[in-house]
Amino acid sequence: MSASAPLTKVEFLLTAPHHNRPFAIDARYVPNGRPKPVLVFIHGFKGFKDWGHFNVMADWFARQGFVFVKLNLSHNGLVVGGTGDLEDLEAFGQNNFSLELDDIGALLDALFRGRPELPAAELSLDCLALIGHSRGGGLALLKAAEDKRVKAVVTWAAIGNVNPGWPEALMQHWQQQGVFHVENTRTGQQLPLYFQIVEDYHRNRLRLDIPHNVRRKLRQPLLIAHGDQDETVPLARAHELKKHKPDAELLILPGVTHNFGGAHPWQSEELPAESEQAAEATVEFLRRVFST
Repeated sequence: MSASAPLTKVEFLLTAPHHNRPFAIDARYVPNGRPKPVLVFIHGFKGFKDWGHFNVMADWFARQGFVFVKLNLSHNGLVVGGTGDLEDLEAFGQNNFSLELDDIGALLDALFRGRPELPAAELSLDCLALIGHSRGGGLALLKAAEDKRVKAVVTWAAIGNVNPGWPEALMQHWQQQGVFHVENTRTGQQLPLYFQIVEDYHRNRLRLDIPHNVRRKLRQPLLIAHGDQDETVPLARAHELKKHKPDAELLILPGVTHNFGGAHPWQSEELPAESEQAAEATVEFLRRVFST
């Protein structure tokens, strides 16, 4: 499609059966009355759907012939109608991986039921893929393992385990205090993490075990993209994922860091070169998968 092709952007809100907190979705596509593969993008920890260059990226994928859908996970700290950045720190602290997986499931349910904002003629739901960045990559792997409506998975700098190996001393202090804080280096905020995320992990350990689910349940084609200069999620995680699923495609990007050249805010109308490299590989992978 032409780089200047007119785009349609739609926005809507969802609430999930497991909570009453609304969360925002947007979708972009070039309207031509022909069904297009659907890509659902999942942001990472301390991220959100409009972070940095994600809107530029959404437009880019739409012009490649996809319907690109992204969501704010419900407890990511944003507020519908709010500032557009992390502000509800209580919600952030009450987030956990089970909530996030169920949010993604609620979005998939909505897409398959049909949304008035998204004409059915524009969607090829038989060609639906998840793309996740960082923690969102781990969520994409887990959701695909439990939901066969997902036909392909792409991870960008994905985590390899929900439990990062919390030290015992931290666990004892965390449980006693009920909370510990992590700094948002971008804003200086001290973000609370309540101990409930650990309790949820232990209650749902099998569902949240990335290595187990990738080895035993993930049957969809998988592309693992990771920068060799990732300062947040070591490149070793990508090699571990490849070991868990030997038929996955592994793309190591030289000189690329965790955010693939992006930053927040992002002032340019162009993708960072590092993100475009990963995006082009993603499109090539998905076109191959969906043409078979």
